[in-house]
Amino acid sequence: MQRIQSGDQVEVLTGKDQGKRGRVMRVIKADGKVVVDSINVVKRHQRPMPPMQPGGIIEMPAPLATSNVMLVCPHCDQAARIGYRILDDGSKGRVCKHCQEIIGQD
Repeated sequence: MQRIQSGDQVEVLTGKDQGKRGRVMRVIKADGKVVVDSINVVKRHQRPMPPMQPGGIIEMPAPLATSNVMLVCPHCDQAARIGYRILDDGSKGRVCKHCQEIIGQD
């Protein structure tokens, strides 16, 4: 189980977007990075591809190191460290260290 998963809300701890919050769009497990919506936006020069899209300068979110973001607990709305607990059904669940609530269970 990963500490940060796709769809989680995170807060940026360091860098030019410090303090901003956003949703995780993609997790790159092999590199230890996450792509967060509207955070760490970079400009990229795109060559035109005739059937699909025109060329130009496009803006896209670049990956951030997982260590530079912290999960925001949906219950207490704070950036919190994450622990783990074995749930009643035998599965492993993420737990907020502030409020001790289970994260991601419906």
